[in-house]
Amino acid sequence: MSKERIVAAALDLLNDKGMDALTVRALAARLGVQAPALYWHVRNKQELLDEMGTFVMRRVRDALAAIPPDAGWRDSLAGYGRALRAEYLSYRDGARIFSGTRLADADVLRAKETWLARFMAAGFTLADANDAFDVVTAIVVGFVIEEQERVQSDEADPARYSAAERDALLGEGVELVKAVDRLPDDHDTRFERHLGLVLDGLATRLLSPGRATEDCPP
Repeated sequence: MSKERIVAAALDLLNDKGMDALTVRALAARLGVQAPALYWHVRNKQELLDEMGTFVMRRVRDALAAIPPDAGWRDSLAGYGRALRAEYLSYRDGARIFSGTRLADADVLRAKETWLARFMAAGFTLADANDAFDVVTAIVVGFVIEEQERVQSDEADPARYSAAERDALLGEGVELVKAVDRLPDDHDTRFERHLGLVLDGLATRLLSPGRATEDCPP
């Protein structure tokens, strides 16, 4: 038994059964041990979630290592958002499980130092640089929660989001509302569009006049 083995089994259980079924008792049964045996490694369910979240953020950190140091702040922040979404989507209920966890690896926490320094060199204050990460994290969490819930609902009931049924419910006089449901779109396209809106806002809101970068000309 090791913490790594416990986390791997917990992620498998999450993918198989979902967040509501992720309990210490169910995890112990999957590992073929009694629940008290797990408490040598994780004291409670929250600590287990923290370890799972830390595992995911290690993977995000490794993905970000591929972004070159001379990349602009916008490409860097977009890369972070995409990497975080990809990791959340790798697991059933990923955004719900991993958001709000306490990272348990000092190396993962320390990795943010380089990124904060990079953003400050681009013209952000320290507070603005941290806010930039927070707002992108928030949009990824919210987007993926909705995305995963929608996919799971579609799988359980393909007619749940029927446009025809919704049109009948809406009645007449709301043709624009009806048309929205028929716009050509998919999750990836919509995410990139929403992420772009956030990045445009950061460029306007957070970069002071006179601190222009190649990503945000004056």
